[in-house]
Amino acid sequence: MSGYDSSTNIDQTMVSTSELPPLVRDLLRKRGIEGEEAIDRFLRPDYHRDLADPFLMTDMTKAVERLQRAIVAGEKVAVYGDYDIDGVSSTALMVEVLEAHGLEPLSYIPDRYKEGYGVNQAALEQLAAQGVTLVLTVDCGITAVAEAAWAAEHGIDMVITDHHEVPDQIPQAVAVVNPKRPGDEYPFKELAGVGVAFALVRALQSRTGMPDVGQEKWLLDLVALGTVCDVMPLVGENRALVKYGLVVLQKTKRVGLVALMQSAGVEPESLRAFQIGFVLGPRLNAAGRMEHANFSLELLLTKDPIVAQQLAFQLEELNHQRQLEQQRIFEEANALAADYASDPVLVLADSSWPAGVVGIVASKLAESWGKPALVLELRDGVAKGSGRSAGGYPLIDGITANAELFDRFGGHAGAAGFTLPADNINLLRQGLNEHFLEVEPELEVTNDRVADIDLDDANQLNWELYHALAQLEPFGQGNTQPVFEVRNLKVVSLDTIGKNQQHLKLRLASPEGLIFESVGFNLAQDYPNLRSGQEVAVHALLEHNQYQGKSTLQLVLKGIQ
Repeated sequence: MSGYDSSTNIDQTMVSTSELPPLVRDLLRKRGIEGEEAIDRFLRPDYHRDLADPFLMTDMTKAVERLQRAIVAGEKVAVYGDYDIDGVSSTALMVEVLEAHGLEPLSYIPDRYKEGYGVNQAALEQLAAQGVTLVLTVDCGITAVAEAAWAAEHGIDMVITDHHEVPDQIPQAVAVVNPKRPGDEYPFKELAGVGVAFALVRALQSRTGMPDVGQEKWLLDLVALGTVCDVMPLVGENRALVKYGLVVLQKTKRVGLVALMQSAGVEPESLRAFQIGFVLGPRLNAAGRMEHANFSLELLLTKDPIVAQQLAFQLEELNHQRQLEQQRIFEEANALAADYASDPVLVLADSSWPAGVVGIVASKLAESWGKPALVLELRDGVAKGSGRSAGGYPLIDGITANAELFDRFGGHAGAAGFTLPADNINLLRQGLNEHFLEVEPELEVTNDRVADIDLDDANQLNWELYHALAQLEPFGQGNTQPVFEVRNLKVVSLDTIGKNQQHLKLRLASPEGLIFESVGFNLAQDYPNLRSGQEVAVHALLEHNQYQGKSTLQLVLKGIQ
């Protein structure tokens, strides 16, 4: 399937448990992990123990049997995905597995701007014209009621795999595989779309013997990409999938990912979940935001190193364009937000803001203003956008309370996507602000800078602690990298660095004279009055810095008091 040495045992590379410092044990206890058995299970995810039987998912048997019939008959099968990384990695995974079974599957990812999210009838018509008799959806399809009915009427079977919230009415398809279906017995409900697709691969493998037992693990690079970039909680089964997936990524022979890591300046052997989410992820997502996600799909599937390098260069360029566009929109939206500074919820719209970028801008606005932000593109009388919450406000509740204003919407407490008539924007602004004021007394205000561990003694920030914390990786949603509050530090020196002098570089000293090199990304404008000699407390991550072959501990600052 991927040409890897079948003798390689991924399990051997997993980190072993060691004696944990009391600080780390206390952190685990605060996160609900205590007792030797629970700690051991958390620190040492086990592929065979932690992944449940895929046939516990409702309709999994039906899905496997339909795929088996397609394989035996050599049918024309299409894998229908989504334009985000979860959808693209899911599509690549299933295309690769079906090819290994002797099929020549088509792939279809809708255009973000022309088609939008999910299965659409025009795409099914196109696939039907190409002779497709089976459509397998990944990371989408759970709401495709009308589309599945059309497919059935026109001789196309559908097998739907998805992980999104299940509506009251689900499509009438050959199989609908989603662990969130009511009554579904699969014990872990927070899989990404690619996690559900991988469960289908494991189920199919148990019936066909392909790929060889153990070789399916080499698909976990794709599973890790989709799971991390879709911001799924890195606990339970996801923790095992991503931890093994990182091992695969660190030694991947997938030439597209090798080229992407080279162009992004990522060393494969030191790859962490953070770099998936904040270095590789934005580049892969840039294709769908600026052009078409097929560029990213081709990069994941190509076997040609030259093509891989060309595609990686294209993604690098598209990501640069995305960054410029994102910055432009943020500056314009931030200026417009000043006109609505008294509103508890920001609702901002403009015809020059592409819908593919507004979600990122909404996140930045919500963070900088400390309030929920919705950012919309206006085009042909339609407003399409994304929202991000802040301050504990359940954004989807506010949107649902104004449901009559929307053509369609979806999301959860922290984020949402939506489409509505442009004429309804003022009504939406009014409705959301009224809803916020109604529920404000009940909100549990969160402080993103609350520390996980308080320290009066900076001497505890040492290599022993760093290596112990490394065993908690992968960090991400549901298992965040711990933030330390370190008090009684003195600023020995400070400087601003970066293209726009936007970063802080500090040397901090403990009362005992221990010096910490520290960096605060994008913090320079937040602390214009900081001076050498000041005594401070900081919120920081404990990291290491590699420079000229020398490793040193470093504090990555999140806030200064």
